[in-house]
Amino acid sequence: MSINRIMRHLGEERSVIREIFEYGNARKKEIGADKVFDFSLGNPSVAPPPEVNAEIARLIAEMPSVQLHGYTSAAGAPEVRAAVADYLKTKFGAPMSTERVYMTCGAAASLTIALTAMSEAGDEFVVVTPCFPEYRVFIEQAGGKVVTAKAAADFHLDLAALERAVGIHTKAVILNSPNNPTGVVYGRAELKVLAALLQKKSDERGAPVYLIADEPYRELTYGAEVPFLPNLYPHTVLCYSFSKSLSLAGERIGYIAVPDGCADADGLFAAVCGAGRSLGYVCAPALFQRVAAKCLGKSGDIAAYRENRDLLWNALRAYGFACVPPEGAFYLFVKSPEPSAKAFCERAKKYELLLVPSDSFGVEGYVRISYCVAKPTIERSLPAFAQLAKEYGLI
Repeated sequence: MSINRIMRHLGEERSVIREIFEYGNARKKEIGADKVFDFSLGNPSVAPPPEVNAEIARLIAEMPSVQLHGYTSAAGAPEVRAAVADYLKTKFGAPMSTERVYMTCGAAASLTIALTAMSEAGDEFVVVTPCFPEYRVFIEQAGGKVVTAKAAADFHLDLAALERAVGIHTKAVILNSPNNPTGVVYGRAELKVLAALLQKKSDERGAPVYLIADEPYRELTYGAEVPFLPNLYPHTVLCYSFSKSLSLAGERIGYIAVPDGCADADGLFAAVCGAGRSLGYVCAPALFQRVAAKCLGKSGDIAAYRENRDLLWNALRAYGFACVPPEGAFYLFVKSPEPSAKAFCERAKKYELLLVPSDSFGVEGYVRISYCVAKPTIERSLPAFAQLAKEYGLI
């Protein structure tokens, strides 16, 4: 029997993050969940804001079940799309139309739809490394080629590297801020330089170089400004998810928004609709479309993430580990005390510490620690981190 070898490979070899997560599930069954310190998955640990459950209850009580749970339009319920467009216009002063908002099944659907809508034979997509590992999967499935531009030493943008990476075949650059895995938030000054660079490259190319803003962590910051990219560069396509901000990771709800000033906005949005159709991503979950529309701009308890961040950050630095200062999201990016991050993660398993090596993120020598866990998990893990540090002679 003939089957797709690429799909089989993807199914047999899950992402490193998922492999560690499943290892952790098995280990918890063996020795108890309280003895395993799983920092693998970016799965929100704080409750959704109260408005979420209140809106679910209201909709169930007031809206006819057949309508509530029935199909919406393929691109989403009109009133939901209008709410998203109005929010973006009001919050950011962005030129945004209801007719170019497409509701999706979360960030993965937003990205795969946008990439499929854009990609033609020979197109390249630039990603800033370290980056979310599935970018490569999404780009290659859409028929594009991945081109990497390594971030600067502090994990902010290396504009010289980006200038080298963006060429005549570049269709888009993907930008993720606040960043997974580093927690870095790109500043307004560096983004203005990037916007000027992309405009120059667009002029040289004779066609727009799009910017894909992957923004599931937009609201999760600790005081840093997150500039609204369409206001800095018009040819920006927003790919948003409510998974992190509203703690709705399992409900799979998000959107794509094509601003009015984007090149060939109508044609691009038509391609978004066509890509959603071809991929089977039509009519995002109807109940949670409506819930999201009433909770725009809300977030879970960011203070709890800040507390986790500070607790873990201060402890690891006291133990001698070097960490990237996290300005947003809920990840610590920690320098491995040995050249191989994979070897370091394997050694950490001796202490039931489950960390993600940076290799699949596109750089070597770091580990990602997802601190969106219950605070007691972090507290119980600190002696294990201290033992690990002693093993490396850090303390």
